[in-house]
Amino acid sequence: MRKITVFCLIFALIGCMACRQKKEEGGDFKVSDVHNPQTANGISDKESKNMPVITFETTNYDFGEVVQGEKLTYAFKFKNTGKSNLIIFSSEATCGCTTSTPPKAPIRPGEEGEITVTFDSKSQMGKVTKRILVAANTYPTENILTITANVSKIQ
Repeated sequence: MRKITVFCLIFALIGCMACRQKKEEGGDFKVSDVHNPQTANGISDKESKNMPVITFETTNYDFGEVVQGEKLTYAFKFKNTGKSNLIIFSSEATCGCTTSTPPKAPIRPGEEGEITVTFDSKSQMGKVTKRILVAANTYPTENILTITANVSKIQ
């Protein structure tokens, strides 16, 4: 315990000496003395200009009327409209009835890709909305895709 107390006192003394030296050199600390290249959103302006940008044709798709038990697939098409390679880390659905398959290879600037989403209506009924969370090296890092369907029983 004594070693910790001594360490804290030495650390505080060094900090006070640095403040005193700064004051002798021309006054108090100013905000301009601190250099932080990050903006409030976590990335600098320079970084944001060179980042990949994922631009979807649409982020919502409605399958319409569906008979319970059908498996439906839709491909969300997108384009990398940014200035560096787009890497999709994952695409996760909100439940087990929906799966998604993102591209594995990086998407170069100007190139297109798609995320294939499959919805199994076997255990669903009525108006259904499912979300797919897409994580990529973009800002923001997460994008949400949504599918909807109106599931009815087999008659």
